[in-house]
Amino acid sequence: MDKKNTPKLPTFEKSAKSYLDNTQLRRNIGHATQTIRGKRAHVVHELPDWEELREAGSRIKAEVMNNLDKYLLQLEASVQKAGGTVHWAADGDEANRIITNLIKEKGETEVVKVKSITTDEIRLNDALKQEGITALETDLAELIIQLAGDEPSHILVPAIHKNRSEIRDLFRKKLNIEELSDEPAHLAEAARLYLRKIFLKAKVGISGGNFAVAETGTVAVVESEGNGRMCTTLPETLISILGIEKIIPRWQDFEVFMQLLPRSSTAERMNPYNTFWTGTSPGDGPQEFHLVLLDNGRTNVLADETGRQTLHCIRCSACLNVCPVYERTGGHAYHSVYPGPIGAILTPQLRSPNDESAASLPYASTLCGACYEVCPVKINIPEVLVHLRGKVVNHQKKTGGIKQKTNPTHIGMKIMASAFRSRKKYERLQKMGRIGQKLFVKDGTISRLPGELSNWTAIRDLKPVPDQTFREWWRERS
Repeated sequence: MDKKNTPKLPTFEKSAKSYLDNTQLRRNIGHATQTIRGKRAHVVHELPDWEELREAGSRIKAEVMNNLDKYLLQLEASVQKAGGTVHWAADGDEANRIITNLIKEKGETEVVKVKSITTDEIRLNDALKQEGITALETDLAELIIQLAGDEPSHILVPAIHKNRSEIRDLFRKKLNIEELSDEPAHLAEAARLYLRKIFLKAKVGISGGNFAVAETGTVAVVESEGNGRMCTTLPETLISILGIEKIIPRWQDFEVFMQLLPRSSTAERMNPYNTFWTGTSPGDGPQEFHLVLLDNGRTNVLADETGRQTLHCIRCSACLNVCPVYERTGGHAYHSVYPGPIGAILTPQLRSPNDESAASLPYASTLCGACYEVCPVKINIPEVLVHLRGKVVNHQKKTGGIKQKTNPTHIGMKIMASAFRSRKKYERLQKMGRIGQKLFVKDGTISRLPGELSNWTAIRDLKPVPDQTFREWWRERS
């Protein structure tokens, strides 16, 4: 998400309309998210101390954010002591240069990759391609996206918007397989046979990481397919890139996060493959390890007292699976590698305030709070959304994007704010509303309002103001 190279993108409002019209997309995403959240609820309810685990996870991440400078230096020292090399990247361009140069030094033109949202954020694959280096995705969903020339639409399941038949047709065409059914086992086998040859000849592997332990220098990748372990153990050189927020202080902290993450992400009690590596070991695994620590706007997020809790995210995607907005629009409408509720608060903070597309994302929410309820580290996403909406409005005021005298919404909010500060004004407005609504009430509901107010009734019916308010009833009773 390099600010200098971010193209001008449409706002969420404009994009969402076209995706809402795609019934197949909505069907695919709706079925997948409902299945995942149902399974998640089952495995979460097995734990009597789930809320205590959430609180512990939140406290650990808050400890990291409050002492990030200390833990970053401790991590660097631990990695170096274990035989690894640490590189610091201020932005995506610098990270891409570091990784490209490391690959060029080895004289390689192909690398294998573990699924990594951080590399998607900085568009590493594009940067490598410009230098004549091919990055081969090995995660099944990422492979599907790469073969299709598509973009990810989910943090955990990038190809969630495609069904089995679409994947079968893609594999037949791109992998030159004449006969292939759409059975999941057959699709997985086709991908396995294709990838196995690539794994065995790869000299350089690239990974992200779910966690990095400051105390030991250990990097961890948790996954469900085994491709991650292939990428992090078979190549002679391993390059891992992590956002600076991915640190946990101690090895013991895994006892919290290894319960929170799998249940919240894949709805499993534990991921089938959990790979941990610490530096290098002679004759075992990669003999050269490089860790690239990426800022790319994260220190700016850290400086925001309300917004910094966004950096607690462990990329589980639970918030996407419960979000009514994401379920209906899918991830592409967000125009970010971080879609859904977490993307709606992370992307605007990483990008420039002048990016209209990113500025529209805090409004891609009903503020229902479902995301906060399922977040394993208790990020108060609705709070951050409201906070960012305020920042968007203030920025527009400064740059002339909002003309306060002519904006109907702004005027209406000012009137409501004034009314809510005075009981007499509030009750007077209630009486005026009771009289004025008579023109619009039909069969006990208001289904159509005039002017700007029609936006409300275009998709919902409103209940009319009752004949008697609670205060009137109370005074009468007294």
